[in-house]
Amino acid sequence: MKILVTGSAGLIGREVEQLLRSEEHEVVGFDAVNGDDIRDASKLLAAMQGCDAVVHGAAILDEDSPDLMAVNLAGTWNVLAAAETAQVRRVVFWSSAAALGVFKGERAPDYLPLDDEHRCYPTSPYAISKYLGEEMCRLWTQKTGIFTICLRPPGVFAASTYEFIIENRRADANFEWTPYWEYGAFLDVRDAAHAALCALTCPESGHVRLLLCADDISSAAQSSHALAALIHPDVAWRGGSEYEARPFKALIDTRRAKSVLHWAPRHKWRAIT
Repeated sequence: MKILVTGSAGLIGREVEQLLRSEEHEVVGFDAVNGDDIRDASKLLAAMQGCDAVVHGAAILDEDSPDLMAVNLAGTWNVLAAAETAQVRRVVFWSSAAALGVFKGERAPDYLPLDDEHRCYPTSPYAISKYLGEEMCRLWTQKTGIFTICLRPPGVFAASTYEFIIENRRADANFEWTPYWEYGAFLDVRDAAHAALCALTCPESGHVRLLLCADDISSAAQSSHALAALIHPDVAWRGGSEYEARPFKALIDTRRAKSVLHWAPRHKWRAIT
């Protein structure tokens, strides 16, 4: 399979490209560090010629960037329009769990654990751009029939991320929820790349949005339920007996992603740390 990867020099993009090449796929990289710009529709279309699929990860994360909406929204539209012209079979869009609007301190969730049915309340520029990118994918699939899979990871961790968190928690026990708690949610970058590979080959069709997460939380000590009760005492708890059997079980329900993608995260906080 020939695959265009936008944002190919980024944290996830590098891992995706390496994994795809190891699986003997042909990869076309497209990244700003190489002078590529997803706002350049003609250059994007030229790069997409002959591709079977696209993994679209190019985006701006900086909330203060004046280019955020132009890149994240207009750029995503250019990717979809080029994919239609180039007649690709599917587009994998790197969205974010931020699209729910309950990360980065935006607001409390309606309930915990979070799942794919949770309503979206995005208010920050980045969260709004990801939610609207998902909506573009949905409407584009409705129009073209081309499959779009929107992947919603929380924070994506590499080896340096684990080291940074552990070091800061040793210095300050409150670092775990300062300035806000992210539900202990994370995804190892290797599992993120594997999810993209599965999204390219799974048999589903249409448009789907899937939360991704490691199977355990990155808590320093307290259990998932204990942290939820401490930090969000007024939020409805929907966790079952599985949180007694597995006290550090993730607070993001990824059963749908596992079923649709035939994927499972392989890296846990406790195994790595």
